[in-house]
Amino acid sequence: MGDYLRYFFFAVYPYIALTIFLLGSLARYDRDQYRWKSDSSQLLKHGTLRWGSNLFHLGIIALFFTHLVGLLTPPAVYHALGLSTAAKQEMAIVVGAILGLVCFAGLVLLIWRRFSEPRLRATSRTSDWLTLIWILIVLTLGLISILTSRQHHDGGVMVALGDWAQHIVTFRGGAAAIIAGVPMIYQAHMVLGMTLFVIFPFTRLVHVWSGFASVAYLGRAWQLVRSR
Repeated sequence: MGDYLRYFFFAVYPYIALTIFLLGSLARYDRDQYRWKSDSSQLLKHGTLRWGSNLFHLGIIALFFTHLVGLLTPPAVYHALGLSTAAKQEMAIVVGAILGLVCFAGLVLLIWRRFSEPRLRATSRTSDWLTLIWILIVLTLGLISILTSRQHHDGGVMVALGDWAQHIVTFRGGAAAIIAGVPMIYQAHMVLGMTLFVIFPFTRLVHVWSGFASVAYLGRAWQLVRSR
């Protein structure tokens, strides 16, 4: 990747993505509250919905927070806890692989369910397919990157990724230069991952905000669209 492209994607694009994510979500809530929902398809076909939805949501929510904590925790913090860089990387690989496979299994079930059922396929919007396929690509790249991580036992790549993220959130310069030596598989994963924040406000993903807004969301009973 050229220097100009690297500067755009890793020094400018993160702020563009976050701006669209936040302002787009606010605009969507203000102007389109009647469609601020996940558009449950349980009424059309139950099938593998429970397994697919539970595995997908468990995996993707856990992946989001583990990425957040892993990237934004300075080395000095986990070193003070007695965890070496190599050990932290090994832990990240194991946890990431497990959660990634859980999320992947759920996502494949949801995609197959939507593709194989004619009524679901007929009522699916372009944004639905875009969301599912985009997450699948990002997730697949993340799982593949685990193989690359196994080749860097010193944890240097993990440190570089964390350093980049910390530079971004603290508005420090030089973020793009940090990424220069990071393997391309990580760079692709990061760019496509940031793009999820761009498409977020324009898809059914906005229903995530409703979950965070309610403390009782995680403990609520399964939502029944229609009783038997």
